[in-house]
Amino acid sequence: MKDFPLLLKEARHAVVLTGAGISTLSGIPDFRSVDGLYRRKDIDAGKLFDLDYFLKDPTYYYHHAKDFLYDLDQKEPNIVHTVLADLEKKGVIHAVITQNIDLLHQKAGSLNVLELHGSPLVHRCLSCGRTWSFEEIAGIVKNGGVPICDRCHGIVKPDIVFFGESLPQHTLAEAEREARSADLMIVLGTSLTVYPAAAIPEITLQSGGRIAIINRDPTHLDRYASFRGTDLRSVFESLRVAHG
Repeated sequence: MKDFPLLLKEARHAVVLTGAGISTLSGIPDFRSVDGLYRRKDIDAGKLFDLDYFLKDPTYYYHHAKDFLYDLDQKEPNIVHTVLADLEKKGVIHAVITQNIDLLHQKAGSLNVLELHGSPLVHRCLSCGRTWSFEEIAGIVKNGGVPICDRCHGIVKPDIVFFGESLPQHTLAEAEREARSADLMIVLGTSLTVYPAAAIPEITLQSGGRIAIINRDPTHLDRYASFRGTDLRSVFESLRVAHG
């Protein structure tokens, strides 16, 4: 198995796929680990991001998302985000495909970010289409409120993908195009259990590219990986040294 900095140095078109595991270093809980959001006894995972339930009662989502999504102004990019942004500027990596909705890649300076699960940057009235910024909605939610459209009293929903919704097709198509072009797909902080995002590195393998996986838990693609690591911080500290 190759050394990861060397594997990256050999790549001509490296692309990154990130999941919630990279943001735990910034103090944002992931979803399915032992300490993840879906293991908390005060949250019903079946309701939190379920579209049908949201349409019946958006209060549940806004109440429980207040402390992990609407406090993003207090969260800072970690070494993974900042090194990836630096590598993009140097032309080492070409795109970041992310399952995350925490905006930390952009905050770190990454420019070509494909958000498979949408973004909370915009909130939209489902009735009349009026939009609000994340900051406007966060101010309401952090004060214990639930946003309602002041034009038509419709439900206000973030532009993130809930269960029951399709991924944004243009973004998914672009991610698949990057996966086919990649001679190295770097998988970070995801156990590759949620499709269609989990199929992205499979496309790279099928197209003749290599994959590297850095994730605490095993994945179904580990045996195909040219590099397999478990500690994101240590790998990215060595990567930062290798790329100056």
